[in-house]
Amino acid sequence: MIPPPLNPCGRASGDDARSKHILLVSYDDRLLVKQRMLLENQGYKVATALGLEAVKEAAASGTHHAFDLFILGLSIPLAAKKEIIETFRRHCRAPILSLWGRGEQILDAVNYLEFSSKPADFVRSVATILAKGDGARRRASS
Repeated sequence: MIPPPLNPCGRASGDDARSKHILLVSYDDRLLVKQRMLLENQGYKVATALGLEAVKEAAASGTHHAFDLFILGLSIPLAAKKEIIETFRRHCRAPILSLWGRGEQILDAVNYLEFSSKPADFVRSVATILAKGDGARRRASS
């Protein structure tokens, strides 16, 4: 049974989640599939990129500007994360969530989530970042 969408108390709700597009980037195809399923079960539209070359292809296609959030997997080496962030920032201001392992260097202008085996932590962090972005956009348009 698929769990219902999370409630609006800092977490995604059905209509809000369905309007959000996420690009999930990883070097580990198994984690990519699991994380995609978690997010899709919450109603998000999710595209995936396996590796740096796939990210470059997405950037070249011009589709990356349509995303509300970029998620960088734990398996991505630091140098590749830097390059991916630079590629995104040339064309898009969407927030970036990087899954973080203890001892990993922290990069500027990136949200971090310490890697957890608890799927609810991952989903809750995504919803919180997206909600913050919505609030900032509403304030900017007022």
